[in-house]
Amino acid sequence: MNKDIIAGKWTQLKGQAQAKWGDLTDDVFDVASGDSKYLAGKLQEQYGWDRDRAEREVRDFESTLN
Repeated sequence: MNKDIIAGKWTQLKGQAQAKWGDLTDDVFDVASGDSKYLAGKLQEQYGWDRDRAEREVRDFESTLN
């Protein structure tokens, strides 16, 4: 699924993302609106991951949406 589709369907996909990363707040998901870089940054901040791991987590999540 490409980034435009993810952004367009973010409201529907948000629940799946919240289930995966439950420590992130609703506000984070509302602001993210499908922005993978923002989401990766918040994952780094919340979980203490390095940038590569956070970006990999987001990519892996995106790949499960196909």
